[in-house]
Amino acid sequence: MMVRNRSLIRRLLTVDLPMLAVLAFTLAPYLWMALTSITEKSRLFTEGPSLAGATLANYTRLFNTVGFGTNLIDSFIVAGGTVIVGLSLSVTAAYAFSRFRFRGRRLMMLQFLLVNMFPLVLLILPLFILMKTLGLVDTYLALIIANSTVAIPFSVWMMTSYIDAIPRSLDEAAMTDGCTRLGALRRVILPLCMPGIIATAVYIFITAWNEYLYALTLGGRNVKTITVAIQTLIGEYEVEWGLLTAGGIIGAMPATVMFLFVQKRLIAGMTQGAVKG
Repeated sequence: MMVRNRSLIRRLLTVDLPMLAVLAFTLAPYLWMALTSITEKSRLFTEGPSLAGATLANYTRLFNTVGFGTNLIDSFIVAGGTVIVGLSLSVTAAYAFSRFRFRGRRLMMLQFLLVNMFPLVLLILPLFILMKTLGLVDTYLALIIANSTVAIPFSVWMMTSYIDAIPRSLDEAAMTDGCTRLGALRRVILPLCMPGIIATAVYIFITAWNEYLYALTLGGRNVKTITVAIQTLIGEYEVEWGLLTAGGIIGAMPATVMFLFVQKRLIAGMTQGAVKG
């Protein structure tokens, strides 16, 4: 009995309490944001964030006055378009890297990895000049292309590891039965690596949803995503803390809800890509 109690105390001190401390440290800023967003402006600087007299006035002002709903739609269009473009190119490129052996394959894969090592600031000027030449500045297409340049390299690496885990004999058998190479990819490979596709899609969506630098440089007027819209709430002489925290809470909700819905498939996809069959 004493041995069991000692093991429980040891587990409490070495696992449970440190985990609670980490959770408290991680969730405290979000709790402060949530309390601030529902606190009246007149009471915020006198009493501080609290549940007393909680109100949704900040959220109402955010949509009725600031026009945050339009910004959310812009973010959904940009993030959704980036997912479509990113997945379309990543899956086909990963299939080629996985199934074909050609000269320069390893070098090209290494280049995909090296792209993510460069800061985004280095790509802004050439991308802006390119988009301005094409007449795409401040359009959805400009932001989708720019975000795809960031998301695709790592997505190719992710999808390549998922497809490598699928035996070659399956798509070879499909081609023996009359499928083309693309037919085998569509009918055999894609259904089998669906957890990996979902994991990659979530990664691309979150990357595009949270992106700020491209959204500010290549958009900002006709197309204004939530990251840029939230930044505009910070004035030169005053910060609208209630609106700012309400915007932060709403901006974080889509990615959080998406993760909760696809959590099992996302974890399955990541573990599948980590094990080579």
